[in-house]
Order: sequence, then C-alpha cells, then structure tokens
Amino acid sequence: MKAFVVEKYGPDGLRAAEVPEPTVGPRDVLVRVAAASINPLDKMVRDGEFKQLLRYKPPFTLGHDVAGTVERVGREVTRFEVGDEVYSRPRDLRIGTFAELIAIDQDDVAPKPRSLTMAEAGAVPLVALAAKQALADVAHVRPGQKVLVHAGAGGLGATVVQYAKHLGAHVTVTASGHDEAKVRGFGADEFVDYRTTDFSTVLSGFDVVLDSLGGSNLEKSLTVLAPGGLAISVVGPPDPAFARQLGQRLLAPVMAALSWKVRRRARKLGVRYAFLFMHADGAALTALAALYEAGALRPTLDRTFPFDETPAALEYVAQGRAKGKVVVTADPRS
Repeated sequence: MKAFVVEKYGPDGLRAAEVPEPTVGPRDVLVRVAAASINPLDKMVRDGEFKQLLRYKPPFTLGHDVAGTVERVGREVTRFEVGDEVYSRPRDLRIGTFAELIAIDQDDVAPKPRSLTMAEAGAVPLVALAAKQALADVAHVRPGQKVLVHAGAGGLGATVVQYAKHLGAHVTVTASGHDEAKVRGFGADEFVDYRTTDFSTVLSGFDVVLDSLGGSNLEKSLTVLAPGGLAISVVGPPDPAFARQLGQRLLAPVMAALSWKVRRRARKLGVRYAFLFMHADGAALTALAALYEAGALRPTLDRTFPFDETPAALEYVAQGRAKGKVVVTADPRS
C-alpha cells in the first residue's frame, strides 16, 4: 500500500513509499483511511524533536489523526464491525495515518460523529482530546472560571475555546484582529489583537491559560494568572509528568531540568505550570462525538489536500499558513 514515511529525521525526511499492509492484532481495528489531518506534532516528530522520548525508528509512517471505515477486526474486538465509520488518534508508537490503511487498538477508536464529513471528522481527534485533557482532566475548569486561550483562531485554539465554553468558563482569546469575528463565533467573550496589544499589559486574574506558542508568550502568560492559577503549554518545555506519562520515569530528572526555569518562575509568582502531551483515548472520543452531534463543538477547516499531496500539506502547516485544520483526503469529495 502507499504511505508517507519518515525515511530520516529532518525537514526533507518525508517520502512516499510502498509499504506492507498492517498486521491486524487480536485487539486491532483495521481502518481504511478516508481523511487524516496535519498537526504541528507531525512536523515535530518528522524533525526528530521527540526522538529521545518517542523512539520511532525510521522508516516509519507519519500521521496522528484519522477518519475512515473499518475493513477488518481482530478476534478480540467487540465494539466495532466491518463497515463502521470511525475516527481516532492512534496511540504513540502506533501512529501512521498518512497511509491507505492503519491498524489501531480498539481502545483508541470511536464511532465517527454522524453529523461530520470524513474530512471534518479526520480534523478533530487530536485537538478535541487535547482540549478535553487540558481543561477537564488537568485544569478541572469549573463554570465561571476565567480561561485565556492563545492563538484562538487555529485548529487547536478554536477547539479549546469551544470546549471551555461547554464547561461554562469565561473565555478570552488572543489572535490576529481579522479573526475576531471568527473566534467570537466560537464563543469567545473577550478578544485581544496580539498584533496591536501586549496581552500581559491589559489582562489579569485568569484561572487557566492554554499556551500553544511557548517562549516569551508562555513567560508572560504566567504573569496574568490569579494566585494558584495554571498555565498549560502544549509546546513545552516538558515537565517530569511527561516522562511518567511515556513510562520513562528515569527521564523525569531530565524533564525537570528542561522545565526548571519556567517552573521556578511560576513558583515565584504563586502560580503553576504544566506541560500537556495529549494521549489516545477512544472512550473520550466517543463522549466528544456527542458534543459534535449536539453542535457544542464544531470543526474548523482551513483547506483539504489530496492524499498524494501530503508533503505539501505538511509544509503548508509547517510554514504557519493554516487558519484552521488542514486535512488530506483519499477522496476529494470527502
């Protein structure tokens, strides 16, 4: 079958290749890929940014999101049948959605939201799980709390805005001025144009900040938190909890060193810091599907590319050109 594989780590490492069809284990669901979205994580994995923690051995197939149809199931699979339409974010070390077929552990798979097209469903597993895990599982956001979302017009940011509103939060967004109507349409209560205003000079008292930019943006985010508030970053630096999540506890001291500066700064300010690297969870995707069905969550697509143009789609995202999710589809009509 055709797939796009990382032959070597680096910006020029992704290539089209013919690879064997996946082996279907007893707990696996074999999915024919209809749509797979591009995430910044794909670029980071391709470039080897996590190679010391996620030990993919080139060549390996890239891709973290999928929507498609079940073609075969393992003998222990009880929740899915051939012909079911599903969506998933496969677990780490079993990624590979930039391919015609992928075998996924049944625990990572959920029925596709009926109201979404394949392209829309393929766009949402990673960002929906990240929003849920950040706001509900890590921050335990409660109604009335103040949440600040950076880059709120992007694929992740727009989903976080919507999920925060679902939880009853008061949501403020930073984004470019021409995206204000878009993010208010997703439920944002307040808006700051990052091009004209330094958010740290006009905002304060937040319970939670979701940062997807890192660097100085993360450092300033700590200053707008209320005492005891929490800044969650999806771009790092990683903290010791990340090593434990990956089952590599011996690396916890390394992660502690990498995040020492930001954690020390947070302690001095009387606030908290956490790194989020979302994990696969089919049960959570089943619950999130109900929110898409009800209209509480809506996908935000920038554009689609044909499957054969997957490298171009990845480059489009890597260059920061996307204003929403970018999806590659096996069928242009998806």
